[in-house]
Parts: sequence; C-alpha cells; structure tokens
Amino acid sequence: MIRNYFILLLILFVSCKKDYPETDVDLTDYILQDGFKLKPIASEPLLIAPVAMDFDNRGRIWVAEMNGYMNTMEGKGEELPLGTIKILEDRDGDGVMDHAKKFLDSLRLPRAIALVYGGLLYADPPNLWYVEIQNDRPINRILVDSMYAPDGNPEHQPNGLMMNVDNWIYNAKSHFRYRQKNGKWLKEPTTFRGQWGITHDNFGRLYYNDNSRQLLGDYVLPNRTTRNKFLKPAHSVHKLLTEDQRVYPLHASLVNRGYAEGILDKDSLLVDVTAACGPLVYRGGMFPLEYDQNVFVCVPEANLVKRNILELHGDSTSAYQAWQGKEFLASTDEGFRPVSLSNGPDGSLYIVDMHRGVIGHHAYLSPYFKKKAKEKSLDTIINRGRILKVESENISIATPVNLETTTDEQLLEFLNHSNGWVRNRAQQLLIDRNKKGLVNSLVNLVKEKEPSISQIHALYTLEGMDALDFDLLLQVAKNGEEQLVAHAIVLLESFVNSNNTADFLELGNGIIKEKSLFKDMYLASSLGIWAHGSKELLAPLLVEYSILYKGNPIISEALVSGAETILEDYKVILDQIDFDRSSVLYEMLMESIQNKADAILNPIYVSKGLKEDPRTKGAKIFRQICAACHGINGEGNEGLAPPLVHSEYVSKPIERLALIILNGLKGPIHVNGNRYEMNQAMPGLKNNETLSDKDIADVITYVSNAFADNPQWISEESVGELRKIESQDGNEFTEAELLELDFEN
Repeated sequence: MIRNYFILLLILFVSCKKDYPETDVDLTDYILQDGFKLKPIASEPLLIAPVAMDFDNRGRIWVAEMNGYMNTMEGKGEELPLGTIKILEDRDGDGVMDHAKKFLDSLRLPRAIALVYGGLLYADPPNLWYVEIQNDRPINRILVDSMYAPDGNPEHQPNGLMMNVDNWIYNAKSHFRYRQKNGKWLKEPTTFRGQWGITHDNFGRLYYNDNSRQLLGDYVLPNRTTRNKFLKPAHSVHKLLTEDQRVYPLHASLVNRGYAEGILDKDSLLVDVTAACGPLVYRGGMFPLEYDQNVFVCVPEANLVKRNILELHGDSTSAYQAWQGKEFLASTDEGFRPVSLSNGPDGSLYIVDMHRGVIGHHAYLSPYFKKKAKEKSLDTIINRGRILKVESENISIATPVNLETTTDEQLLEFLNHSNGWVRNRAQQLLIDRNKKGLVNSLVNLVKEKEPSISQIHALYTLEGMDALDFDLLLQVAKNGEEQLVAHAIVLLESFVNSNNTADFLELGNGIIKEKSLFKDMYLASSLGIWAHGSKELLAPLLVEYSILYKGNPIISEALVSGAETILEDYKVILDQIDFDRSSVLYEMLMESIQNKADAILNPIYVSKGLKEDPRTKGAKIFRQICAACHGINGEGNEGLAPPLVHSEYVSKPIERLALIILNGLKGPIHVNGNRYEMNQAMPGLKNNETLSDKDIADVITYVSNAFADNPQWISEESVGELRKIESQDGNEFTEAELLELDFEN
C-alpha cells in the first residue's frame, strides 16, 4: 500500500512539470503592419484556452487557462473545476516556450492573475485569492475577497487585476480596487469600468472598453471625482474616447447578430466592433517612437488587433484609429481569438490568443450563429491556445533583466527604464524590500530638476514605503513638471490639517495664476477636502475656481467631488456672491445636496442587494444575463442599453415586457421621453436552452417588481403562450412593432 502511494505521488509530481516540443504555428494567414514581425512563442499542447498572462521577475510567463469555457455550443462542463494556472518557461533560450509547470489546478474558469507582493493574486469565481510562492509552489493561501465575482455570466464578471502606478490594483467589470498594506488587504470603491481588460498610461489614467465601444477611459486619475458619495460623475470618467468603432477584417466574419441590418456590409464583412476587449497602452519602449502609449485593442470576433492613438487635451482625452481601411494585425484564421495583450520585459507586445471557435457565452448565442457555427465547424476548434509576440523589425529587442537578482541600486535606476513594465516592477520590488536606507535616494530622484518618468515612480515608491512628507510634496507641487504636480496634489491630501492649510492656500493661489487647465483640474479636486476644516481661509480660492470653471462640467465635477463634507456651506458661499444658478457647477452642487437629503448614493457606494432580491431566481438570472448592459440597479448603460427604472416598457402591460425579454429588441427606442440608440440589438432569452418558461417568468417578474412604478407578475403558462408571438422578421422586435400590439383584448 505504501509503495503504491509513493508511485502515485511520483506520477502526480512528474505530471506537473513537462517539456514540450517547441511550437510550430503557421502564420501565413496573418497580416501585420509593416516594420514588425510576429512570432508564436507558445501553443497547444503547452497551453489550452489562455485568457490572461503575467510575467514574473525572471521573465517567465504565468498564464490562466479557462479550459472549461464553451467546449460545446451549450456550454457543457462550464461548472467543472477544469481551469489551471501554469508557468511557461524557455529553457533553451531561443525565445520560444518549451516547458510548462502547473502551479494551480482544479479552478473554475480562472479569469485574472497578477504577480504582486512576492506571490500570486488570482480570481477563481466567486473568490479572489492570494498565495505566496515557494519553489514554484503555492503556500499560505489567503482569501482576499469572497465576493470578487459572486455571480453573473462569465463574459460579465470582474477581471483584470492590474497594478497601477498609484499602488492600487484595478479591475474591469468591477467598482472595487485592492492593495496590500502592512500585511492587510484593503478594498475600496472606485469607478465601475469596462467589461474585459483594463490598462493604464504612464501618468496613471485608466483605459478599458466593452463589446461595442472599442476604447473608453477616465479623463482624471482614479478616484478623483468619486469621493463625494452623493455625486455620480458623468463627465470625467467612463468616457467614450473613440467615436469611430469601424473595423477592417480580412474576411467575412461570423458574429452573433450577423443577420441584423448594419452589422455586416454587402460583402459580409463586419462593420463595427461587437466583442472588443483586452485594451493595452503600449509602454514597452521598443517600438518606433510614434507607437509610444498607443492603445491596442483586441477584436476577437473579427480575428484582429486594432491600434489607436491617444490625444490629451488638458482636462480630457480622445483617441482615433491609426488607419482607415486596415488594422495593425489581422488574420483569416477563424480560430485566432485575441483576448488579452501585455507589455513584456523585453519591450515586445504579447498577444493572448484563446484560439477557440466559439467564444461568446451560450446564454447569448443566437440561433443564426449556432447554425452558421455548426456549418463552419467552429464548435470543433477547442483544446487550443497560443501566445504570440510582436517585435519591431528595426529595433533589436532588449534582453530581459532578471529582477530576482538585481540590487537595490539597480532597481532605483530601473525607475527610469524605457520599458514601462520594468519601471512598474522595479517600483513594486522596492516597496516590497522596504529598505529605509533608500529613502534619501528616492527623495533626490523626485527632486531632480530635469523632468523624467522616474519621478512619478519614485514618488509612489515613497508612498508605498510610508516615507512621504508634506514638505517634499509641497516643493514638488510648486516646482515640478505638470504631471508630477498633479500626483503631488493628490498625495498632499494625506496631510490635510490646520497647520498645513496656509501652505496649501499659497500653492493654490500660485497654480490658478498659471492658467493651466491640467493643474487646475487637480487643484480643484482637492479644494473641498482642504476646506473642510478651514472654510473661511479657503473660501476666496474656492469662489475663484468656481467662477472660472462654472461652465466646465469636468472641473465642476472635480470641485463638487471634493466637497462632500461642505456641500451646504459651499452653496452658502456661492449664494453670497449671487453665483449663476443656471451654471453647470451650481446645478451639480444642488443635485448633490438633494441626493444627500434623499439618501441617494453613487451606485459604487451601494451595498450589493439594495435594489435586488438575491433570494429569488429572477434576481439571479437578471444579474447573470441582463445587468451587464442595463446595470445592476437598472439605470442603463450609455451606448448599450436604456434604463429600466420607471421605463414605460417595464410598466403595464407586462406582456410587452415579456415579449422584449423573450425576443429581444433593436433600437432606436424612446424611454422616459429620451431617444436611445443601441449599438447592438438586445438578444432575447427564448432560444436560451438553459432557461425554462418558469425561469423567464421569474426574471420578468423580478424586473417588473424591481423597476416598475406598478409591479406585476406573470405565470410560466403565459410565457409559453407569448412564445408564439414573433416580430415581423422573426428576430428582435422594434419599438414600432411593440407599440402596435394590443394587449387589452
């Protein structure tokens, strides 16, 4: 018995570590922009269904495999613990992975990983876990958040786990951020962002997207305009950066709503993105200069990767496509499904290719798509996966640095490295080492007269080490380059007290004279925080900024966001000077005061379940399928879906609501007197084989009870009868068709 047990252990140990023949993937069906080369560095059987990756300090690739996702068109086996996290290694030094080691297995759809604090943070829904790493094995597992991804469709659960410059870890499809401080995990509300994938620029602004909008972003640093719980910012965060959603595939695309008008052109080519994901700000420093901080976006439904160019405008950001009529990378390989992008330690751009024929979740698949996918055998493209690398042809890639063996002095130098990945990791390693003897060197780096990217990293290294002081930040805020000034203003809020207020006032009086829209935006966001205990002293400056920017909605949000504790006093101050009550700023302030009186909070501060009943099946289905577009509180999502709250389509008759939920709806549609364009048609539930008439009746009843002025209920028998009513073309209803139906007789 003992001998058999030993043999079993030996087999298990050997199975966890395996060498593979190097990948030999044919890339003749791939077209890459001139001046670059594409190289496959890992493929099946080395990895299967990868969705996320990260690099460790030795340059090895850690990858999360979502093996259980969409192995069949019906999603069978999705609930099974088939997922793994692997370590990929290039042992012969030729740049191609030839060795894989399982670090964790028996996971259910692992969706995000991050190598932080000397260990691994990973999402295994519903939990967020952290494990320390010892000899490539997990030890001391800690539950960080049992509600990281509590429910919902796999397409619409939190993901990302991206460490930003500010030492916080951000997510897509989530309104929480995380960090470890003094051995404890912190969790804070933040702006709800995107759907799949999140990235940041050198300054620390966040970018993300959703299926039908290829690039969204925040105009300001994280949490600048969300500190007032009674204000929901609409002008400074979650902004559409690219008006143009056009896509240029190489071949006819099979997409879920391909039958709908305007989705495909006359040649069956996809017109606009329908599954955009995985954005990345390129910060590798090894592409031509014009590619620096460009934003690349995955478009898996069209088998391509898109390039966008950012433009900064002081108080806002926009972006535009690099080319019309072509893409950075495109392929006719229908299995090519780029879902995530990464900057690498060598400065290359890495592409995570899930390489699966069907990547849309079964809950949303239309009969049209299922039929066409079967005909094309897309459902047979499973058990594959690849990682591709893009290099510049004219710039030799850098030799990755082994950060495991670097000295403290080398890490300080790396804060000014041309590669953003190296800078970020050096910052985190310095914080982890927490060598107090390095504080003076970091302070000197921050104070350097010649502006450099290293100064922001040095500033947040000091923040992570609890080594900042007021005098340093004040000096930087007065004399630094404008991006450094903005960060100093943010960090100065940790030193708000009456002894420092006069110095802050002097700083503000100096900045407003510079007439810098960028600096003013950050100074405005802090004024209310400082004025909390010193209203009389700061009132003149607050008034001056209010008058100057009363018509600017972005800076108005900044002003009101910082003023939660002085909202009523702020109004009194403005009323005393007969302030323009029709201005954007005054209306925003009054709305915030009214929300406070009515206890109406920004949804990010509302505990889950406030407007839903998690005990009902209908609420659960709503969260899984509907909330992704309509919002958990039914308030809608710009460009995706109109609000449900007080909507005439949610009120009587309930049969009309039922037909929308059963068959779907294509826009435009009018709700509460407002016209809403929908980038994509809303899919119906009647063809979802996993939902019974009882399930659909439950979700209809839940929507009515949660959002209608006069709640109603519907029986499963009625749902069965309503299945017989179809739109004129047999697809989604239009608004006109719904209004023609008479439910009274």
